[in-house]
Amino acid sequence: MINLARRPRRNRKSSAIRDLVQETTLQVSDFIYPMFVQEGTNLKIEVKSMPGIHRFSLDNLLEELKEVTDLGIRAIDLFPNYAESKKDRTASESYNEDTFYLKAITAIKEKFPELVIMTDVAMDPYSSDGHDGLVENGKILNDATLEILGKMSLAQASAGADILGPSDMMDGRVGYIRKHLDDRGFTDVSIMSYSAKYASAFYGPFRDALESAPKFGDKKTYQMNPANKREALLEAQLDFEEGADMLMVKPALSYLDIIRLLDENFDIPIAAYNVSGEYAMIKAAAQNGWLDSDRAMMEVLMSIRRAGAKCILTYFAKEAAVILNGY
Repeated sequence: MINLARRPRRNRKSSAIRDLVQETTLQVSDFIYPMFVQEGTNLKIEVKSMPGIHRFSLDNLLEELKEVTDLGIRAIDLFPNYAESKKDRTASESYNEDTFYLKAITAIKEKFPELVIMTDVAMDPYSSDGHDGLVENGKILNDATLEILGKMSLAQASAGADILGPSDMMDGRVGYIRKHLDDRGFTDVSIMSYSAKYASAFYGPFRDALESAPKFGDKKTYQMNPANKREALLEAQLDFEEGADMLMVKPALSYLDIIRLLDENFDIPIAAYNVSGEYAMIKAAAQNGWLDSDRAMMEVLMSIRRAGAKCILTYFAKEAAVILNGY
């Protein structure tokens, strides 16, 4: 027998020992479940590029949330799907107090008061141009966009949102939104900034869900270059200084190093968005019999936690909750 001082396999010899020495844990309370709402009644429409994910009318969304909360999921991120007829270049529908999205936030909070509701702050779901900022002569205007985001943020906070998620990547928007909310008494509303949001190929299915793809060009003048790492520190530092309560990296899988970088440099929670394309890849491979869907899902989610993310926005939340709960 070879005399070895260290035999790492001893710590793997049984399930009980493996659990005992496990370094990273994953639990249902780590998840934020992205969900889609649209105007109408009795609607549940599957997003073709995201098997198992649906757009709901409010009545069916409330029914779905009963199942979601029964699984122990305690936070959702709610995104609206708007008809083209409701969109304009200034995203005015986003702060119309009678719009269905704001009414949905209020209705959810009334029925599920303990559920954390996160909202999306960006122009693209409401913009006739499909961009996250105000367009003029083919350019995305930064400072003029902030005024619109401020109105949108105030409307969402007034409707009952707990966490606002500025996903627009305009410079200075976190500070502008924080002051806009604080000056009007919404000091308790949190901001989870999309600090390192990359111009990624993995957003395609999400844009199918919202029908919000840009009408021209791309988003590379405001979303980050996938080749850049140090720039993420700059973006995160600015958001931190402007008052963000949590910093997000999006997407997650191709940017695990960025999650780790932010976790090592900031003493506030780091979130990561396990985006639609990452979800769709696993689902498509599983449907073809190329992957074990459950194992791949749990390995992906664990890798995001291991990289340093405390919160994970993921379309796998329900399925992962079933496994973690032992159902």
